[in-house]
Amino acid sequence: MLHDLPPPVVAALADAPLAIVLMWMVAQLRRDLHARPDVAAMAQAGGSPDAGQAVQAARDELSAFKLEVARTYVPLSVIRDLDARLTRQLGRFEEKLDEVSRAATAAAAISGRSVPARGIGFGLRSQETEA
Repeated sequence: MLHDLPPPVVAALADAPLAIVLMWMVAQLRRDLHARPDVAAMAQAGGSPDAGQAVQAARDELSAFKLEVARTYVPLSVIRDLDARLTRQLGRFEEKLDEVSRAATAAAAISGRSVPARGIGFGLRSQETEA
């Protein structure tokens, strides 16, 4: 039976449940929007001064939700663990840089030459090679 149907019909039948679910979601959203008192009053008033209050209330509600998500999304123990790991890693980098700096200073002292000051950038390096 399925092989007798043209492919567009089979595709439409496969997409039908998804379309029904999407229409149901839109209907639920509309019902929820009309159930909110501030939106219902704004719709009835046709954009009266209460509309500004409704918008401000929605903004306040959204900012409170964002703050709650920021507080509860990542546990404090995870943040502390990450901070400790980053601190240890930065300490290791600092130790390595100090070791390289000491080695360069020791090598310069052994050879009897001073370590030249190096500039940053390609233009400065080309001037050093010409001199």
